[in-house]
Amino acid sequence: METGHGRVESEIMALDEKRSRYWIIGGGRFGRKAFERLSKKHPEAAFIIVDHDRHMLAKMDGLAAELVLGEAARFLADEMDASYRPDWIIPAVPIHLAMEWMRATIKAPRHIELVPVPEEIAAMLPNPRPGPEGELYVSYADFICPDNCSEPIERCTFTGKPRKGLLYKRIEDISFPGLLPVVIRSRQLAPGVGGYTPQDLDVGLEKVLRSPDPVLLGTACLCHGVIHGIRVRLKRSSSSRRRA
Repeated sequence: METGHGRVESEIMALDEKRSRYWIIGGGRFGRKAFERLSKKHPEAAFIIVDHDRHMLAKMDGLAAELVLGEAARFLADEMDASYRPDWIIPAVPIHLAMEWMRATIKAPRHIELVPVPEEIAAMLPNPRPGPEGELYVSYADFICPDNCSEPIERCTFTGKPRKGLLYKRIEDISFPGLLPVVIRSRQLAPGVGGYTPQDLDVGLEKVLRSPDPVLLGTACLCHGVIHGIRVRLKRSSSSRRRA
């Protein structure tokens, strides 16, 4: 059943508190895979799947999930309050969801301004690839990972070799003048499916808001990650600009 973007339906709000709640943000191939694997592992859990494309959601019709038409980050910012939160958020969209959620959550007069990730940072990390907004995609893998990777902590599933490190930790440990690394760790929830908690986002946002310096905001698991350079700015009012 599909609902519009806005407060999710009252019956969903009234779910038994003991049921695990998963919000899958993105209804494409990866969103469906996340639902199928998590619902098989946790058949008692409650699922919400969010996508901005009505046609994409129509392909999900018949699944045991609440389907919500809405923009990914805006949905999280509007719906995720203290009274009703999922246990896990599953990013399944081609954006840096944690960063976009912060952009949608921070209220005026503050706003997030993007800053390029320095080239020196890229040189510190494995297989860096720049993105269109100045972000950086990094990965220990220089190959296509198995779709059902179980992310064992000791060895790579594909190569069988010992891990070269933990990528989320490697980003956290970056030391660069004038930049604070803040990492949202994605945890393995099912083979090939990762996610984080609302509390992870809260802690990350608090660090961003408190930092006097620009932030390297990353989301990463053991193997892969994305990093944006951001800073929180104050918007000047139009009257202030006129007086200046």
